[in-house]
Amino acid sequence: MNAQLDKLVGLLNLEQLETNLFRGESRHIVGTRVFGGQVLGQALVAAGRTVEADRYAHSLHAYFLRAGDANAPIVYDVERARDGGSFNTRRIVAIQHGRPIFNMSVSFQILEEGCDHQLNMPEDIPEPDDVESELDIMERNRERLPEQFREASTRARPIEIRPIDPEDPMDPEPVAPFRNSWIRAMGVLPDDDTIHRALLAYASDFRLLGTALLPHGRTIFQEQTQMASLDHAMWFHRPFRMDDWLLYHMDSPSASNARGFTRGHIFNRDGALVASVVQEGLIRPLDRDEG
Repeated sequence: MNAQLDKLVGLLNLEQLETNLFRGESRHIVGTRVFGGQVLGQALVAAGRTVEADRYAHSLHAYFLRAGDANAPIVYDVERARDGGSFNTRRIVAIQHGRPIFNMSVSFQILEEGCDHQLNMPEDIPEPDDVESELDIMERNRERLPEQFREASTRARPIEIRPIDPEDPMDPEPVAPFRNSWIRAMGVLPDDDTIHRALLAYASDFRLLGTALLPHGRTIFQEQTQMASLDHAMWFHRPFRMDDWLLYHMDSPSASNARGFTRGHIFNRDGALVASVVQEGLIRPLDRDEG
C-alpha cells in the first residue's frame, strides 16, 4: 500500500472511547483547517461501527458547522436513531474543543433485489493511462502557485486524481461548469466495504465545489474567492472498489447569493453508476466592488 494511503486508512481507523463514542486524529492539507472529506470519512466509519456487518451505508447527509482544527483530535458521538428489519439510521455529531463542528445522518440497508436503471456514463472519455495526473500538473506549475499552496499541491497523495481537460490553475478561461476526473486509491485496499465507502466520501470533496468557479474564470489558487463547504450529501448505489479507477463527473447547475451548488456522479470503468454526490458551498468573492 502507498505510504500516504496507509496513513489515510489509519486516520479512518478510529479509537473507540465508549459505546457509540469514537475519536479520530486530524491531518493538515492546507493551512490549519481540517479537510471536509476527512470528517465525512471518519463520521461514516464511526456510524458503520455501530451496525451489523450485513448493513451497507446507502446515503449520508451532512452539514459543516464550524471550521475544524487540524491540530486537535475530533470526537464522534453516534446516536442509534433507528434499528429496523431492513434499515438502520444513525446521527453523528463531530466535536472539537467542546463544540460541534459537523453533523451527519447516515442510513444503512441490507442488500435487496429490486428495479435497476441508471444514467449513462459520459461518452468519449479517455482512458486513465492517457490522462496526466493532477500531481504532475501541479508540479509543473509549482513556481506559479501561491506559496501557501505549493507544498500541499505537490506532495505525495493517498488518492490519485487525473483530471480530463484541466484548467490553468493561475489563469483559467471561463468554461461551462462541467468537469471529469479519474480517481482511485494509490494502492491495494483490504476487502472492507466501510473503508471503501469512507475513502470515496473523502475523495468526493476534492475539486467538487471548484466546479462552480469554472464559468467565472477563477480557481482556488488565485485568492479571489473565499470557499468553504456548507453541506454534503451522498448516495451509494452499487458496489465498487476505491483501488480501481472511478470516473467522477461533476457539474454546477447554479451559483447565487455567494453560494455554489454542485453535483457529482461516480462511475466504475464498466460504466456502472456507483455513487452520486451533491454539495453546496460558500464562494464569496474577495475582489468584489464594495463601493
